[in-house]
Amino acid sequence: MTPSPRTVGRRRVAAAIALVVIVAAGLVVHRVAPSAAATDVAGDALYAVAVYTGLVMLFASGRRAALGALAVVWCVAVELFQLTGVPVALAAAFPPIALVFGTGFDARDLVVYPLAVVAAVAIDATVGRRGGMTSGGRGLEST
Repeated sequence: MTPSPRTVGRRRVAAAIALVVIVAAGLVVHRVAPSAAATDVAGDALYAVAVYTGLVMLFASGRRAALGALAVVWCVAVELFQLTGVPVALAAAFPPIALVFGTGFDARDLVVYPLAVVAAVAIDATVGRRGGMTSGGRGLEST
């Protein structure tokens, strides 16, 4: 069943609001929290969740599993891109770009990203069911 425009609109607005909160939390972790492994993991998780949430905002009628897979692919691609050194050069020219592309490869991130996206998809599915939207992994449907 194709989701109604109203359902898609509600999901898009909810994702936009969530994205603002997630980005704000990420900036707080980046600027305020002490530099430690836990802080790094929290920032990585928030980055992956922000990518998933941004995809939900852009493709609100999309299937959760597909959006989750795309979010993981993006995060892994960005992490591997850091091996080239290009993100460091970009960040030297425009420091805020480091928040998007990072600057240094960390293999631990390759574990954190999929775990965070799985959690985000699960939360999205749970909230969607409670809000009158279901997925079952096949897509968003109105109930």
